[in-house]
Amino acid sequence: MQHADTPLGLPFMKMHGLGNDFVVIDQRGNNISVSEALARALGDRHRGVGFDQLAVLENISDADVGLTFFNSDGSTAGACGNATRCIARFEMARLGITSLTLKTERGILQAEDAGGGLTRVNMGAPLLDWADVPLAHKMDTLELPIDGAPSATGMGNPHCTFFVDDVNAIDLATFGPAHEHHALFPERTNVQVAQLVGENHLRMRVWERGVGVTLASGSSSCATAVAAARRGLTGRQVRIDLDGGRIDIDWRDDGVWMTGPTTHVFSGHLTPEFLAAL
Repeated sequence: MQHADTPLGLPFMKMHGLGNDFVVIDQRGNNISVSEALARALGDRHRGVGFDQLAVLENISDADVGLTFFNSDGSTAGACGNATRCIARFEMARLGITSLTLKTERGILQAEDAGGGLTRVNMGAPLLDWADVPLAHKMDTLELPIDGAPSATGMGNPHCTFFVDDVNAIDLATFGPAHEHHALFPERTNVQVAQLVGENHLRMRVWERGVGVTLASGSSSCATAVAAARRGLTGRQVRIDLDGGRIDIDWRDDGVWMTGPTTHVFSGHLTPEFLAAL
């Protein structure tokens, strides 16, 4: 790969939203080319930095910032809601503004300061047709022909949501990969298990494709809220308690809005030695 010409190496930031953690590389104005090999090396929690997703910032003409996402296995992700919120918060603080637009594979997303240290992002309208999720062939996405009758939802990434009596009784380490690679999902899928714990209140755990068990997932939270509303379990405004904390989802006419906290943990540099070994 190419990287900025500095003796310190390549600068990066570490961020997380509810424990869903990210490395962020800003390639705006720098001579940087981020590869799948770099993503895999960085994602290694023993030999790299470690992350659930890598986010790369780019200059574009039709939004304030462009974003590309990689999973820790080096594969690309079309959307990453918590990373989008983290980067939106950082950019709004850097620029002294309270709203901005970010372009991802999902499209142009609106972000805004929600007050109280929270950041809100519109993740766009859910994709509910089988071909848009996508699924392997035509079927009703509300209840799939899989044990447990999960719902399928597209939120830039494909999602498969199971509603269960007790999320803690599910062994995600085996349940997740078994469904991530299900034949109905040609692009693999994120897997959620969700439990109704109160009025408009869900408890959810998540397995992310290309990553594994994560403490939180923004796009998964959006997909689960949409699936719960479609099934009549909740209204369109939902609180979701994840392993990493609380997130609030509001499925409006203009898209699915997600509100929650963000943290910029530290900034650092990847050393020339690390980069040369790729």
